[in-house]
Amino acid sequence: MSNNKNALITGVTGQDGAYLSKLLLEKGYSVHGVLARRSTDTLWRLRELGIENEVKLVDGDLTDLSSLIRAMEISKADEVYNLGAQSFVGTSWQQPILTAQVDGVGVINVLEAVRIVNPKAHFYQASTSEMFGLIQADMQDETTPFYPRSPYGVAKLMGHWATVNYRESFGLHASSGILFNHESPLRGIEFVTRKVTDAVARIKLGRQKELRLGNIDSKRDWGFAGDYVEAMWLMTQQPEADDYVVATGLTTTVRDMVEIAFGHVGLNTGDHLVIDPQFFRPAEVDVLLGNPAKAIARLGWKPRTSLQQLITMMVDADLRRLQG
Repeated sequence: MSNNKNALITGVTGQDGAYLSKLLLEKGYSVHGVLARRSTDTLWRLRELGIENEVKLVDGDLTDLSSLIRAMEISKADEVYNLGAQSFVGTSWQQPILTAQVDGVGVINVLEAVRIVNPKAHFYQASTSEMFGLIQADMQDETTPFYPRSPYGVAKLMGHWATVNYRESFGLHASSGILFNHESPLRGIEFVTRKVTDAVARIKLGRQKELRLGNIDSKRDWGFAGDYVEAMWLMTQQPEADDYVVATGLTTTVRDMVEIAFGHVGLNTGDHLVIDPQFFRPAEVDVLLGNPAKAIARLGWKPRTSLQQLITMMVDADLRRLQG
């Protein structure tokens, strides 16, 4: 199946980049990915999905406009997905300036590259529920005021508003997906869900004894990254660009998520979980709960994977990796 469309993805080696690449390749796209050489990320995610040789890699960096212009020219992109970011919230307090350069100014660099090379290209910006931060409504939707609580949230908000601004100022087809937490077996080990599933697998196999976490009472709206990349694609297919919350509409505590993981391998959480103050954040986001009504109504999108299915999938993948 070929539709002769060209896509350019920044952050192609990340979780979302890998799943989106797979989706677009299945739809017959030619997929180019921007590879930042300073990234510690290797190509393991693309390899795990069996698409490492199908994605064409272009050297580039979100902090280097000239490389992004070149990537646009090489890829002849009809659709541009900006998924590249310093995406770990915890790190953003240690590296606030880098986070602002990549997650804020970097978005403007990609938008400029699109505007200069092909202003007709459809652009997708990966925004985040972390922009809501100190929540101003029980359930967050596209009209909820933002109140970021980390340098990451602040930088992402700059990128988000830049996307709106380019849409309104230059008529670009530029959409933002305000994605709530989305996880998968391809999640980085520094994220809490994967930290949990990897530890549970190791404990089950007798390779470690305990799992150390910070605030387990914070609540998150967790979905499966494989479902969420479909929403990204649907946004770029719309006649008009717009912003959409992508979420499950369900919120779960870290504690309950941990219980699912331990329960799946027949272990008792209380025997292995240790609360460690060093993992508490300077400013915590207590509850995130997204309202995906607009995405469901306008895009025809809906989440298909339950938290139970997601966590068991991740634990099973970590068990396979460790035994492999």
